[in-house]
Amino acid sequence: MPRDIFGKGYPFLKSSALLTHAQIELLVKVFAELGVRKIRLTGGEPLLRKDLEKLIGIIAVIPGIEDVAITTNASLLTRKRAESLKQSGIERINISLDALTPHIYEQINEIPYPLEDILGGIRNALEAGFRAVKINMVVQKGVNETDILPMVSYFRGSGAILRFIEFMDVGNHNQWNMDKVFGARDILGEISAVFPMEPLDGQYDGEVAKRWRFKDGQGEIGIISSITQPFCGDCSRARLSAKGELFTCLFAGSGVDLKKFLVAGLPAEEIRQRISAVWKNRNDQYSMKRNPNPAGQVMVQQPQKVEMSYIGG
Repeated sequence: MPRDIFGKGYPFLKSSALLTHAQIELLVKVFAELGVRKIRLTGGEPLLRKDLEKLIGIIAVIPGIEDVAITTNASLLTRKRAESLKQSGIERINISLDALTPHIYEQINEIPYPLEDILGGIRNALEAGFRAVKINMVVQKGVNETDILPMVSYFRGSGAILRFIEFMDVGNHNQWNMDKVFGARDILGEISAVFPMEPLDGQYDGEVAKRWRFKDGQGEIGIISSITQPFCGDCSRARLSAKGELFTCLFAGSGVDLKKFLVAGLPAEEIRQRISAVWKNRNDQYSMKRNPNPAGQVMVQQPQKVEMSYIGG
């Protein structure tokens, strides 16, 4: 969240505008009835939310929900917090880290947390014994691609899964263009030139990351290539904002307000039908349409998109 946009004086939502735990519980129950099995809490920074562990505990026991995960920047991930997250029901944790070189890390993140604190949070996550700890690195050409191999060297054999994400045009403020995209093929080429790799099969339909493992058995990596190899046709993810809007695409310009159905007292069955109708009628193909034509020009521009900090990755 760039400081020049979201700095002092920015009109953030009041807590009264956010979904309550009871409202989230009701919606998750409805989504579970529609077939949702995995829930991820993201942000923004979810560890800032009051009573987060209580909310996780509520979600984790809802019938049909098999997996509750979280994405964090790890700045608040103390050993005690990591243990409490696991005890509350978190199975998997993703941690955002785009560089190991201090000045590159500071340039990208603009947050007042030392890099060592983030690395300490990652160690705490690994020691807590989550089923999976994944480190997400968004790669920007000319910014942090030089840290690809240092990241691999640092996390290889650690038990964490390093995932590389192509720089995407999410939101409206990250100054994206194709010249800043360091593609999946280049990422894999850099790594495999030093550490021999072999492909792994996907684990489930709609998996966004292509998986590779080190031939010497020191773990695996994932590469998410929504720019050079878009996967709109397999997407099975819905996103719910903190104030109750349903988004059917990461690049959507608007969502469907579900909170108004809750406030109006609509029965759960009617809410289920409305959500089902939204999902069945979706036609999101932004990544497929955005891909550049042979002349290198972007084929589609969407003037206003929701920010990733608003609905998560």
